[in-house]
Amino acid sequence: MSTSTRVGLIGAGYIASWHADALRDTPGVQIVAVCDVSETAAKGLAEAYGAKAFTSVEDLIAAKVCDAVHILTPPQLHRPIAIQCLEGGLHVLVEKPVAESAEETRQIEAAAQAAGKRFHAGHNFLGLPSYGRLKAAINAGKLGRVSAADITWCLPLAPLRSGPFGLWLLRQPRNLLLELGPHLMAFAVDLFGTPVIKAVELAKPIDLPGNDTRYQGWRILAEAGGVELTFTMQTVETVDDRSVTVRGSSARARLDFAADTLVIDRENPSDLIVNPLRRQLDLSFQHLREGLRNAAIQTASLNKKSAYGQSFRGMDRAIYGSLSGAVDKRFAGSSAVTVMQALDDALALIPAVKLTAAAPAVQTRKPKPTAMVIGGTGFIGRALTRRLVADGRDVRVLSRGRHGPFPDLPDQVETVGVSLYDKDALTEAMKGIDVVFNLAKSMDDTWQGALQNDVGVAMRIAMAAEAASVKRLIYTGTIASYDMSSGGVTITEETGFAEDMTDRNLYARSKAECERQLMKLHKDRGLPLVIARPGIVVGHGGPLQHWGIGRWHGAGAVRIWGPGKNKLPFVLIDDISDGLVRMIDSNAALGESFNLVGDIQPSAREYFEMIHQELGARIRVSPANLTVLFAADAVKHVLKKHALRRTGLTRPSLADWKSRAHFSPFSNDKSKRVLGWRPEADRARFVEEAIRKANLFGF
Repeated sequence: MSTSTRVGLIGAGYIASWHADALRDTPGVQIVAVCDVSETAAKGLAEAYGAKAFTSVEDLIAAKVCDAVHILTPPQLHRPIAIQCLEGGLHVLVEKPVAESAEETRQIEAAAQAAGKRFHAGHNFLGLPSYGRLKAAINAGKLGRVSAADITWCLPLAPLRSGPFGLWLLRQPRNLLLELGPHLMAFAVDLFGTPVIKAVELAKPIDLPGNDTRYQGWRILAEAGGVELTFTMQTVETVDDRSVTVRGSSARARLDFAADTLVIDRENPSDLIVNPLRRQLDLSFQHLREGLRNAAIQTASLNKKSAYGQSFRGMDRAIYGSLSGAVDKRFAGSSAVTVMQALDDALALIPAVKLTAAAPAVQTRKPKPTAMVIGGTGFIGRALTRRLVADGRDVRVLSRGRHGPFPDLPDQVETVGVSLYDKDALTEAMKGIDVVFNLAKSMDDTWQGALQNDVGVAMRIAMAAEAASVKRLIYTGTIASYDMSSGGVTITEETGFAEDMTDRNLYARSKAECERQLMKLHKDRGLPLVIARPGIVVGHGGPLQHWGIGRWHGAGAVRIWGPGKNKLPFVLIDDISDGLVRMIDSNAALGESFNLVGDIQPSAREYFEMIHQELGARIRVSPANLTVLFAADAVKHVLKKHALRRTGLTRPSLADWKSRAHFSPFSNDKSKRVLGWRPEADRARFVEEAIRKANLFGF
């Protein structure tokens, strides 16, 4: 093996960048390859880290450029890929869950032993500095004799309420425990040994599309090494509590592994008057110390070393620092087997009916789609698809995969996986389609990326629609492309966008460029185009933590854009679906754009007061000085450009920041006049749909 361990990443999704950043900071490690079935994704990540891109595991192994790989694919692929790589002579680190069962995990470990290679589990939180301090305190006896531990994961899981519902973690009820449980069980195994599961309780049920029930609350009682264990998982809208609390005869320790902090509440020998004061002062000092330590780390690293990022760095340093020596038991394959066996034992105590996914409705005929929805698994796309079906249309939904949120509509909806970068495949998929709704969007970090992944995709879809003789293409832009910084300007469709959008945020600028180029196709070549710009969409299936209202800090606090007293362009999801459907057959709509904003437009403060009155939840609301945020962003821009050497950056103007507050009111007269659109005008019914029926908190 070379002096530098050469590592490849298999899977270029969201988690890959966390692994890549940590590996880049790990001594003696070099990222040399990225493998993904999507060539675009593989090349994009590979270029960012100076690595080579591959589209198949076979080619990666055959190239002999790696000593080890991190397997970051969906969990159902972990076992076969891990065994393939081990047999190919590579060490493997497998993201959690390392497999879908303990038996599959044993097979990976057996393959590692047979190949003489290492199998590591991606239980990254065991790599946190604060966890190392907790373990040292327990081993040194500082907590006394340990009697019990509570290990908790309480964090909102938005896909349960708003999708996408095709994710692996939602395909089976058991997958929620397999996805989140390894984090919790890994702590118990490393601290106390093999858990014996005693009882399991499920709570907070929620129905996915097709009346497919999932449980958002899990409680597991267990014992390990004489220590009573309580595992709690809750994924409703809740305050973030990801912690390990260990109670001993001398002290109680609380590890907040989401924040990388450790506080120990201990007894002291002072008298009855001084004792409680001394105890609280001790806790106050520890909290101050932990806060200052983390602030110093974040400042020195320019916000690159969050607690989550630190966990990956700690894991990688432990693994690759001991690669030629004794295996670190925290991440060993044998520990992974123990973790997965404990989860299997917990699942075995749950009645089978609660772990059985609802069977999809039986298909009685093959759909004959006349409408296509690109982005049909998103919030608006789901509602639109169901509205189209209610109107008697069959629908073809384009998605990354074939698992769509319509198991109850097998006769009317088909979900197909087609690359948005393949014009020929898009054209083929559009054959026989009368109307295409393009709801797709991308969130890019650079203008070059936006041109490729947003503008380029929009144009490719348009050209495919043209080639397939589609009768109507309806594109969703965004009201964010407007300059909404002045309360003295009422925005209509005639307002238009600025000629120069270079000082706007990438999303607003990119969407405006999509509109410009699509409209040019309409004028030059007769593209049958209609443009819709939805407002702040609310209703069932939508998120509580809506970015259009403010910057959220968990479910309990939000910093609203601006003072929060101006009216916001809210609109109900059902009204959006109705407006989009009305664009299909309206000849007057051809070549036009429409701002779909509702009649009921409460301010941000009024909206949160509605939530309090209707649901009893008082969310902490703070106003944001947008000038201060603009100045802070300018400082960050300078640091990113000159300290971190990042290229392709943009810096939004003060007007752009003020536009986030939606200071400019909107008129929806054109949508009403041309489309005959009638958004909800009754305030009580708006509140019912936007708040009470929206399931904002998941329970």
